[in-house]
Amino acid sequence: MAGESSAAAATLAVSPVTEEEITLTVKWSGKEYTVRVCGDDTVGELKRRICEVTNVLPKRQKLLYPKVGSKLSDDSALLSQLSLKSSLKMTMIGTVEDDIYVDLVDPPEVVDDFELGQDEVIEIKDKEVNKQKLRRRIEQYKIVLRNPCREGKKLLVLDIDYTLFDHRSSAENPIELMRPYLHEFLTAAYAEYDIIIWSATNMKWVELKMGQLGVLDHPNYKITALLDHLAMITVQSDTRGVFDCKPLGLIWAHFPEFYSSKNTIMFDDLRRNFVMNPQNGLAIKPFRKAHANRGTDEELLKLTQYLLAIADIDDLSSIDHSDWESFNEDSYKRRRQE
Repeated sequence: MAGESSAAAATLAVSPVTEEEITLTVKWSGKEYTVRVCGDDTVGELKRRICEVTNVLPKRQKLLYPKVGSKLSDDSALLSQLSLKSSLKMTMIGTVEDDIYVDLVDPPEVVDDFELGQDEVIEIKDKEVNKQKLRRRIEQYKIVLRNPCREGKKLLVLDIDYTLFDHRSSAENPIELMRPYLHEFLTAAYAEYDIIIWSATNMKWVELKMGQLGVLDHPNYKITALLDHLAMITVQSDTRGVFDCKPLGLIWAHFPEFYSSKNTIMFDDLRRNFVMNPQNGLAIKPFRKAHANRGTDEELLKLTQYLLAIADIDDLSSIDHSDWESFNEDSYKRRRQE
């Protein structure tokens, strides 16, 4: 029941699909749910799957499993390292939150972005285990269209926190924390691009914040879809350990007749989020300390110019998006010479 602590008991059994796959039968609030995970998934991924069926947010979950001890409190731990046995039972204690603002109080602060070496990015992107994770996510995650995909349009995928909105500063009105020129940026982009919002938070927060900022019902543009943390996958690197990312292949698989690597670009303040599709990612300057910076921040104005400048290019993955500011300058010089 919402707002009350609940316990879920999960019995584990090896699925016949693959030796790595584990099927959890979760008993919660008088009902039984099935959750599928694999040995190469992390504890954090397990919590995501439990969240998907119980609505108990991962950060509110406490997992108890005999003989495993504190390892279940480490979201980066691989399930294959925990020696889970089908004869044992896992218990989840957690609280369902109706008030979305509770989720806004203490989200994890992520400021330590990192840039992986090219060889390591290629290894992560091409690793078969990560491709398997993506295939599973494609099967599990349903993308709900808010507006139809438009034939002939490219695709712009946008993060929220620190990309469109300063979620850490306080304000009486969320509009005060909105990145400058947001609606002008989305209006201009919509002429050439379908727009999908993809946040590493939960869907209720995404809908709430985008609604408060007037993004979901703006008369000058339409949002194609919203994606949340459940659409992400977990990958592992030799130098940076385990982390989550946003694989664009999920979107391409659901709408292959509209979108592909050739016509998609993704803006995010964390480079790690597009490690599975580095050729389509652009690392945007984080928007923090909104009250001090909203009078000078022009990142979305500059990116509008870039989006429109590359809109006629057939293959967006062939461009080095890390050099986007120089691309803008070169385009400006060419226009002055014409």
